[in-house]
Amino acid sequence: MITGTRIESLDAIRGVAVMGILAMNIVAFALPFPAYSNPAAGGPPGDLDLATWFFNFVFVDSKMRGMFSLLFGASALLVIDSAVTAGRRPAGAHYSRMFWLALFGLAHFYLIWFGDILFLYAVCGLLLFLFRNLSVKALLLWSLPFFLIGIGIPASLWAMLSMAQAGTLPGEAAAGMQEALRQMNAEMGPSTPLYAQETALYLGSYASILGHRTGEMAGDPLFFVGMFLWETMGLMLIGMALYKSRMLTGEWDMARYRKWAVVCFLIATPPLVALALYQMQSDYGAVSIFGASMALSIPFDTLMTVGWTALIMLLIKSVASDAVRTRLAATGRMAFTNYLVTSIIMTTIFYGYGLGLFGSVGRAALYLFCFGMWAAMLLWSKPWLDRFQYGPLEWLWRSLSRWQVQPMRKAPVAQ
Repeated sequence: MITGTRIESLDAIRGVAVMGILAMNIVAFALPFPAYSNPAAGGPPGDLDLATWFFNFVFVDSKMRGMFSLLFGASALLVIDSAVTAGRRPAGAHYSRMFWLALFGLAHFYLIWFGDILFLYAVCGLLLFLFRNLSVKALLLWSLPFFLIGIGIPASLWAMLSMAQAGTLPGEAAAGMQEALRQMNAEMGPSTPLYAQETALYLGSYASILGHRTGEMAGDPLFFVGMFLWETMGLMLIGMALYKSRMLTGEWDMARYRKWAVVCFLIATPPLVALALYQMQSDYGAVSIFGASMALSIPFDTLMTVGWTALIMLLIKSVASDAVRTRLAATGRMAFTNYLVTSIIMTTIFYGYGLGLFGSVGRAALYLFCFGMWAAMLLWSKPWLDRFQYGPLEWLWRSLSRWQVQPMRKAPVAQ
């Protein structure tokens, strides 16, 4: 599974992850943000859209982002190791990459799409370097406090909101939490007025959308870091551990991959189903949506993320043909380009300065756009890499990080 200096299995699973993250993000591209978590944000959902939300909550949402985070941790370790092997300073190589990644992320957020994850990854990367020499066991142990903080903060807020909703908080605390509850219901609850406001915004001009991002949303990249750094760091440390344990290099036997996939899915699925039912039984109230998606699901999302990783590695080793593996690996080698190009294409399709389909396509039908984008990634990545050493944005990132223009075109093969 190792070809030249590339690890094909790692590239291939990264290809699956960059396609899978669109299955999460497509709702945020095409519908007002409250719909991302709440299927009733725009009114009572139809049966097909509700079934789609249910499936996504249990099997997709947070899991594909989780896999992307695992692989970022593994890839960061691989780049650090490669720098050492090449005789370059590993700290300089790593932090230069994170500096430029942060700038790419901010440009992505302000100029293209508000759902950027690159800035968060760059900030996590500042910490990640400190853990590079730890053993598998130490990496897993260090991931625990990050997860505990990442779960504990939103879980505490959920518990207080639940008490405020039930009227069991004492006087002064109750007054403050009632205001927070009112705001959360207005922003995340069923039939929220924010739905119509965001629809009007994103059907507007590019200038009005840009003004909103650089005005009201200007501080959101830092807000997202505060919300998601802890969970993301935990996932990245697990990714480093899985890389060091050789899971992500395809070196486990198939029985071990199968066992991990089965165990993770069997443990994670029932509680995630229960959390989906909890949200439905609350009539999609904002408190249940927040608690289930931001806190209570995290341990099971993480477990299922590892299960998906094991299952995909098993399929890559045992089922995928050489042609499929090659296509997936090429898509993964160009994950940075594919991620950003996806944002450009999807916002052009849905926003008012493009085709203006925002808010007009149901949740279930959105996956037709996913299938089209996945096909495009698989079709264009390999031919590009047959001619060039890197994807276009990978080349730009590499050149900026090394402060030197890197060779792009492949040398012709001698006849």
